[in-house]
Amino acid sequence: MYNILVIDDEQAIGTLLAKVLSKYGYHVETALDGLEGIRKFDESNYDMVITDIRMPGLDGNDVIKHIRQSKKRLTPVVGLSGTPWLIDKKIFDAVLTKPSSIKTIIDTVNRNIKQH
Repeated sequence: MYNILVIDDEQAIGTLLAKVLSKYGYHVETALDGLEGIRKFDESNYDMVITDIRMPGLDGNDVIKHIRQSKKRLTPVVGLSGTPWLIDKKIFDAVLTKPSSIKTIIDTVNRNIKQH
């Protein structure tokens, strides 16, 4: 079973993604901000990280910079945002817009997690 970390300051979004991904056989943990997400990432092994971009404190760009400088830098990272034009698509493996359909979410996760 693949392990996914979802980082989003909107608890409802994190909970929804966790439920959807769990239904499709993924094990999901959530974090409510970038700092908690980085701590969890450093302490565990994840096959993918899905992170919101705009969050207070450490944002999604800070999260991916941390991941890319870590020993686990090849972990696929999907950026999630209602403002996708703010995402540097060169450093993220994929981008999901808010809102996205369940099919789009699952297709994006399946496509990127299997390359890992």
